[in-house]
Formats: sequence, C-alpha cells, structure tokens
Amino acid sequence: MGELGRDLELADRLSDDNVSQMLQLAERLRAANGGELDDAAILAVAEATSTPAEYVRLAARMMPERNQTSLGQVRSAFMEIEPDTRRHVASALCGTIAALAMVASVKNGSVSAARDFFSTIMLIMIGVGCWNLSLSRESRLAIMSGALFGGIFFFAESLFAFVFRTDSIPSPLLILFILGGAALGAIMHGFVSKFRKKLGMNDPVRERQDLLRQLVSLQDKLKSGEQHVTIVSVDLVGSTQMKAGADPLSVEFTFTEYHQFIELTAKRFQGRIHSTAGDGVTIAFDHAHQAFAASKYLQTAIFEFNKFRNKLETPLVMRIGIHSGSVVTPKVGDITSLNFAHVIDMAAHIQKVCPPGGISVSDAAAVQIPGGAAAIGAEKAMVMETGATIWMPRTSLGPVPTE
Repeated sequence: MGELGRDLELADRLSDDNVSQMLQLAERLRAANGGELDDAAILAVAEATSTPAEYVRLAARMMPERNQTSLGQVRSAFMEIEPDTRRHVASALCGTIAALAMVASVKNGSVSAARDFFSTIMLIMIGVGCWNLSLSRESRLAIMSGALFGGIFFFAESLFAFVFRTDSIPSPLLILFILGGAALGAIMHGFVSKFRKKLGMNDPVRERQDLLRQLVSLQDKLKSGEQHVTIVSVDLVGSTQMKAGADPLSVEFTFTEYHQFIELTAKRFQGRIHSTAGDGVTIAFDHAHQAFAASKYLQTAIFEFNKFRNKLETPLVMRIGIHSGSVVTPKVGDITSLNFAHVIDMAAHIQKVCPPGGISVSDAAAVQIPGGAAAIGAEKAMVMETGATIWMPRTSLGPVPTE
C-alpha cells in the first residue's frame, strides 16, 4: 500500500507544467536508444528538466510501449527499476540460476553431456553475476550485491539439493560464501573502474554529458514551436433549449450564420479559429489586446446579429473567456496543430464563470491590455487559483436563455 501511495503521490505531482516537456524528452530519447531508458538517460532527462530521477522513472513506466517484443518489454521494465535495486535483483537471480545449474550438474553426473551442459550454464551465470557486480556505481553497492550473490547461491543450492536429493554444501561455509561474494564484488568493481577504457566501456560521467547534449538539442527542437498566445473561448448560453422545438431550417440558418459571424470577427482582429465543438468556438490571437477587442465586438455586434440574422424566437447570448500563456505547437507557427494545452483549458474554465453577455479576462491576459484590469471592469472572479476580471456591456441583454 505504501508503494502504491508513493506512486500516486508522484503521479499527482507529475501534472506540473514542466512534466509535458520531460515526457517528450524521455519518449524521444527512449526511441533513439532502441525503446528503453537506461540509468544514464534517466539521469540526463532529470537534470535537463530539473525533475527528480524518481519522477522520470515513474513517467517512463507510464509511457506506452511501442513496437517492442515481450522480451524487449521485460528488459525495458527491468532497466527502469532503481539502479541499486536492479543490481540486487540481478545478483539474486544469477545466484539462484547458477545454484540450480550446479545441482542439476551433480544430479546428472553420470551423463556426460547433461553434466557438461549444466556446468556451462552455471559458469555462464557466475560470469553474468560478476559482470553485474562490475557495473555497480560504487564499491559499496558492488560489495553488497556480491554478498547477496554469494548468500543466495548458498541458500538456493541447499534448497535445490534437498529437492533433488543430492549432496549440498556444508552449512558452516555460508559465511565464506557471503564474504567471498563481497570480495568478488569489490574486485570486479575495482578492475572495471581501472580498465574501463581498455574494455571499451564508456565513462558514466562522459556518457551522461553526451546524453545531456542530446537532450539540449531535443529541447531546442521542441521549443522551436513555442509561442505566446491568447485564447478566446466562446460559448452560447442555453443553445440546446433554443434548438428544442424550433424549426430545423431556422436552426440551421441561424447557427450557420453564427459561426460565420465568429469566423469573420476572428479574421478582422487577426485571430485564427483553433477549434469548434458544438456551439463553442476557440480562437487564438497573438496579442491579448486583439483578443479583448474582438470579444467586445462580438458581445456588442450580437445585438445586430439577433435583429437581422437570428431566425429563432430567442436571442443568442454568449459567454466569453480570455486567457494568455505559452504553448508549443507541433507545426511551428500553426496554432491549429495544437491539440492540448493548459492555456486552452484555462480559457474554457474562465469562460464558464462569466455572466451571460460578458467577458471574463484572466489576470495573465489583463496585464497585456492597455489600462490593465482597471480598464476592463470592477467585478472579479477566481478560477482554479487564477484571478479574472469581468467586462459587461452597457446595453441591456433583454431575455436571456436558461442554462
């Protein structure tokens, strides 16, 4: 339960704004490394994004696997385990398999081929265990993993010998196996550390620096589409009730004209339609003053729209929310290529608290408008710890549709 709670806590904290960049970097680096993130890559991502390595590991476990075999998925999952734990797990696994192979070799001593086969397996697993010890980050970890390797080998050999009814290693030798494994870990770690270059192994510090350079390059590419935008979220109040029982042709005509009205207004003030969902429209502007001017025009010109182009009995009434922030577009300069962004979500939330016929402007957008929040209005609102100022037209709305 503690492990689950810890993961949930980390997942909750992974919702911060810098996490999306971390995930993109991790995903690209994993793709470049054949579908996995090793220790150096995880630490590089953590350093490049100022994110704890534990968060990166959790995010890596949450990322979907792409085009990997079952063996590849197991290997990726193993590589994403915390390094110290992974060394201990590998030592225990190698010790267990080596012990099983040793007992099987003794059991089949009368059959030369079988004895040689299992003896070879035992030697291979001992070799893999030694290699695992040599990869430890520091001598202390190598000694602990070596002691674990020797102890597990002894206990596993005793257990398998009992199961298969063969002679086992005398019990007093347990301490010798543990100390021998610890010494082996220290020797292997020292040997590899001294002859790392001659063995063709990369220096961990240099490898991490190389990965950091790759990540910086990836960050530059990701940020090439970064731009500051102001999002306008427009929605009709009670549109569902307006359509109920109305003439279908009148509904089609009115709402077609309404969307054209929104689109033409966006173009007039240098905005771009980002998306439409039902009767809601999202518009992107380069500057907040353009967004505010366009929104005021919409809320004042809607009276003329209702008089001449609305064929329904109920007037169209809009709510508008405005919010500013930075986004990273997949296609540089093309805001329509952006599917998800915090600034878009916040504009929608701010729009929902706006009174019918009004405009709700977040503090982030208001500071960019000449005169600031004081030039917008006196009424305030709070949305998800974000302040907003309400603008209302001086002209009466008349009858307002129900929500």
